[in-house]
Amino acid sequence: MSLDAVVYDLDGTLVRLAVDWEETAEQIRPIIRQYGGETDANDALEFLPIADEIGATEAIEPHLASAERDGARQSERLPVMDELVESTVPVGICSLNCEAACRDALDVHGISKNIGAIVGRDSVTERKPHPEPLLAVIDELGTTPERTLFIGDSDSDEVTAHRAGTAFRRVP
Repeated sequence: MSLDAVVYDLDGTLVRLAVDWEETAEQIRPIIRQYGGETDANDALEFLPIADEIGATEAIEPHLASAERDGARQSERLPVMDELVESTVPVGICSLNCEAACRDALDVHGISKNIGAIVGRDSVTERKPHPEPLLAVIDELGTTPERTLFIGDSDSDEVTAHRAGTAFRRVP
């Protein structure tokens, strides 16, 4: 398959953000309760769909973004990042993390200049696994889904790729 672009997920694929998701969930839990939501989640990102449902997304977003940005500055570079740096086609980022955290992590690891497009959960209306974020990256890179490979580490990434019509490769 000849590719015109490769799009990467961020956390778990290119870097490992140094975020204690359980601690961040503890900060968010009172907000979710205040809005009348269930607070059984142990991972802060699991609160996103709950927050959407009860209208608390704007209230929890600053807590998530702060934790992610701090974690991005302390992130661990993963081996797939070397592949990105050596890419001969345009590359982009499609992440469930906020766009600023994506940029922070790329800056920390000195590869910002290698990236043609970055879309985080706050860059477009929908979040992964909805195809909108991935399609936005593809559009910004000036290619088509059929000629794009999405590389990620989760079932959600695979679903996103399928819904957007791209090829998919999972990293361990």
